[in-house]
Amino acid sequence: MKTITVNVSEPVYREFQEYARRHDRTTAELIREAMDAYRQRWSMGAGSLRDLAPVDVGRVLAPLGADDDLLDEMLR
Repeated sequence: MKTITVNVSEPVYREFQEYARRHDRTTAELIREAMDAYRQRWSMGAGSLRDLAPVDVGRVLAPLGADDDLLDEMLR
């Protein structure tokens, strides 16, 4: 195992310490697990939007007209 130094804010570190204490774990163990979860989720390849399943987000709020420009709306 490689030893590293990571700078975090005092409040964030205290939260890790408190959580670790409540769950009878070490702070270092929690941080290692958090880093591994990040690695698995983001650096192993995010994939493509084509890989995502469609999601129903509810009803249409307003129909699109012929003159609607969604790109302009997204960039605002």
